[in-house]
Amino acid sequence: MNTALSMAYLLAAVFFILSLGGLSSQETARRGIVYGMTGMLIAVVATVASASVQAYGLLAIAMSVGAVIGLALAHRVEMTAMPQLVALLHSFVGLAAMLIGWGAHLDPRIQLSGAEAVIHSTEVYLGVFIGAITMTGSWAAFGKLQGLLSSKPLMLPFRHGLNAAALVVSVVLLLIFVTDDHTALGLTVLAIMTIIALLLGAHLVAAIGGADMPVVISMLNSYSGWAAAATGFMLGNDLLIITGALVGSSGAILSYIMCRAMNRSFISVILGGFGSDGSAVVEDDSYGEARSATHDDVAEWMREADSVIIAPGYGMAVAHAQQSVAELTSKLRKQGKTVRFAIHPVAGRLPGHMNVLLAEANVPYDIVLEMDEINADFPNTDVVLVIGANDIVNPDAQEKPGSPIAGMPVLEVWKARKVVTLKRSMATGYAGVGNPLFYRDNSAMLFGDAKDSVQQLVSKV
Repeated sequence: MNTALSMAYLLAAVFFILSLGGLSSQETARRGIVYGMTGMLIAVVATVASASVQAYGLLAIAMSVGAVIGLALAHRVEMTAMPQLVALLHSFVGLAAMLIGWGAHLDPRIQLSGAEAVIHSTEVYLGVFIGAITMTGSWAAFGKLQGLLSSKPLMLPFRHGLNAAALVVSVVLLLIFVTDDHTALGLTVLAIMTIIALLLGAHLVAAIGGADMPVVISMLNSYSGWAAAATGFMLGNDLLIITGALVGSSGAILSYIMCRAMNRSFISVILGGFGSDGSAVVEDDSYGEARSATHDDVAEWMREADSVIIAPGYGMAVAHAQQSVAELTSKLRKQGKTVRFAIHPVAGRLPGHMNVLLAEANVPYDIVLEMDEINADFPNTDVVLVIGANDIVNPDAQEKPGSPIAGMPVLEVWKARKVVTLKRSMATGYAGVGNPLFYRDNSAMLFGDAKDSVQQLVSKV
C-alpha cells in the first residue's frame, strides 16, 4: 500500500508541475487548471484510501463543509474581489500550519530522542512561525484590499528595528525550544514565538503601501507554500513537501519578476517597505484644469482613428465592463481599425487580473500585449482608452523623483495623439497620488460608469 501511495503522490506531483507550466501563458491556462485539478483529485483519493486514514466519519464531515464553503465562494465572489479571496485562502494555509505544528508538539504519541527530537522540534517551530506570519499577513492584505485598512503604509517608530528584534528573539527562542524535552518551558516558548510571529506578519504587510499589494499577494502565496512544505515535514507527507516547495518557489520567482517590472526592491517589499523614508505624499496643485469629453466626442475621435489601444485597470473590473469592451473591440476591428490592449504587470490587484477578465470576455489573445511589448507604439497611436486605470499610467513615475511611485515602469499612454480616461471621478489611484495625465493638452476625461460609457461608445462608433 505504501508503494501505491508513493506512486500516486508522484503522479499527482507530475500533474502539479504540468499545471504550473500551463499557467505560464494565456493559451494554455485552461489546460494548466485541469492538470492542477487532476493532480489534487489523485492526491485526495490516494490519501483517503491509505491505511493511515481511519476516521472516515470526521473526514467526510470536514470535506463536506469545505466543499460547501468553496462552492458558495466560487458562485458569490466577483472577479473584483478575487484578490481578497486569494489573501483569505493564504491565511487558511497559514492557520493549518499553525494548528498542525501545535498538534504535533502536544501529541503524546510522538516520543523521540537525540537528533530526531531536534529535527522534529525544528520542523514544528518553523511550521508554526511561517504559518503565523502567513495568516496575519494575509489578513492585513485582505484588509487593505477590502478597504478596511488604509492603503497607505503603516509607519511605526523604529519599525525596522522592531522587525529585526522580532526575528532575533525568534531565533533565540528556537535554540531554547529545540533543547527542551517537552516541558512547560517549551510550551511557553512556542506560545511566545507564536504571538511574536502573528504580530510580525501583520506589521510586515501593514507597512507596505497599496501600490505594492499585487507583489504582496504573490509573496504571501510563496509563504503559504513554504508553510505547506513545513507541514509536510511534520506529517511525513512527501506530496505536501513537494507541492509546498513548488508553490513557495514559484511564488517567490513571480514576486521577484513583478518587483523588477515595478522597479521595486524585492528585499524592500518583503521586509515591509525597508528603505523607504515614509514621507507624506504632497499633492501638486499646479496641474491646472482637466477637460471633460462627451460620448459623442470620444466616438468621433475613434471613428477618425486608424489605431486604438485600450489600457484596462481595476476600474474596468469593478464596473464589469469587460464584455462591453470586447464588443467595442470587435466593432472597431470590423471597421478595419487596429485595436490592441496594453497590460501593465500589476494592473488590477492580482497578477494577471486583467488577462483573466479579457479572456473571460473572449478577447483574442494575440491583441493583448504586455507593457514592454507595446510601450514603444504609443507615439504612433491615434487614440488610447484608459479604462479605470490610474497609477499604472501616471507620468509622475518617470517625471517626479519624489513621488511614491517614482521609478515604477508605467504605460506611456500620454505619448499618443489623444488619450481618453474613463473614470467615475478625479479621485487618486490606490497609491494615493495625483495623476498629471488627466490635465495634459491631449487628454480628456469621460466621467461615469465604465460599462455604461463603453456601451454608449459601442452604439455611436
